[in-house]
Amino acid sequence: MNQIGISKDYSAKMNEKLNAYLSNVQLSYMNVRGYHWNIVGKQFFQLHEKFEELYDSLNEMADEIAERILMLGGTPVHAFSKYIKMATIKEKENISTAEGTVKETLNELLELLKNEREIIELASENGDEGTIDLMTGYISEQEKLVWMLNANLK
Repeated sequence: MNQIGISKDYSAKMNEKLNAYLSNVQLSYMNVRGYHWNIVGKQFFQLHEKFEELYDSLNEMADEIAERILMLGGTPVHAFSKYIKMATIKEKENISTAEGTVKETLNELLELLKNEREIIELASENGDEGTIDLMTGYISEQEKLVWMLNANLK
């Protein structure tokens, strides 16, 4: 057992998943910062503000995920070169239209939701309520944001 009473074998598996997820969060953070900086057009003010809110949230998530990895006895990935290798979300550049930035943000959120649901499934099988609780909060926030961004595209 590790320091919080969870199996070390399970913790190693979960830390692998959490580091891959952390990598996706970090790539999404950088992408959303770029959308915030480069957005142009009639929806500039609304999206500029929304992207700032989102990258602040992603930054906070990264910290919480890294802390969970540490609680489970692992080491959070902290090199951008490793994030790029581990992430399924890819770097985005030169996207500045409302439609383009919103679509890319939606794709990234859907990837994060996929990761979160996989993490919850593994955590549920192993009685890891701390990780389940962390992911559940993220899912609730992101599902609402997906709904709102989809409404923006109509």
